[in-house]
Amino acid sequence: MLFNSLDFAIFLPIVFVLYWFVVNHNLKLQNMLILIASYVFYGWWDWHFLSLIFFSTIVDYYVGIFLNDQSSIIKRRMLLLISVVVNLGFLGYFKYCNFFLDSFTSAFTFFGGSLHVDTLKIILPVGISFYTFQTLSYSIDVYRGELRPTKDFIAFGAFVSFFPQLVAGPIERASHLLPQFYRKRRFDYEKAIDGLRQILWGLVKKIVIADNCAEFANQIFDKYDRLSGSTLVLGAVFFTFQITSVREKR
Repeated sequence: MLFNSLDFAIFLPIVFVLYWFVVNHNLKLQNMLILIASYVFYGWWDWHFLSLIFFSTIVDYYVGIFLNDQSSIIKRRMLLLISVVVNLGFLGYFKYCNFFLDSFTSAFTFFGGSLHVDTLKIILPVGISFYTFQTLSYSIDVYRGELRPTKDFIAFGAFVSFFPQLVAGPIERASHLLPQFYRKRRFDYEKAIDGLRQILWGLVKKIVIADNCAEFANQIFDKYDRLSGSTLVLGAVFFTFQITSVREKR
């Protein structure tokens, strides 16, 4: 589900109304709604990848609890290692498996050999880098003693899968975002208007500026070998506006 899609334009108001005007008197229900909405948002693209984010959530949730119960340095390091291996293992497999297979095949051919390895049809899950490092930050903070482990699985799951920044960042430290799921939230009209203003401004930058700059940049870079240096510089300028328009810090 893209932020500038019709699906999201329907999805967000529904979640907003339910969150602030239906379950607003119950913190647990608010967190549950965030968790469900986040899984719907992420699963809209491909529900099969929900198992990855759910597994990462379970692993780090229990790693945090077990870290709190252990005084042995060796056992604490082993628990942290489990979190690191699981999270970075997922990330490495989906993001770099095909790259290393291609590199290995090319290197083998370079030295005169002949090797045929079929590239695996691995689809990179959207936002895997964001939620991988976000859930990993929780285990690291607990290990360092900078954060007490949570026993509220709903709040932790909502923290890991929080849909407004799940697929586009920024990566939030657990010590900053997770405690916010423990506190009662009250509707603030001024903040709601300010948030709507930022959303509309973001859509303008994405649709009007970034998408149009991307069209020109792609046309130039698709024919880079037949164009002059000045035209390539112009393409780089368009690309710069494209990136900065959608990545400008809010």
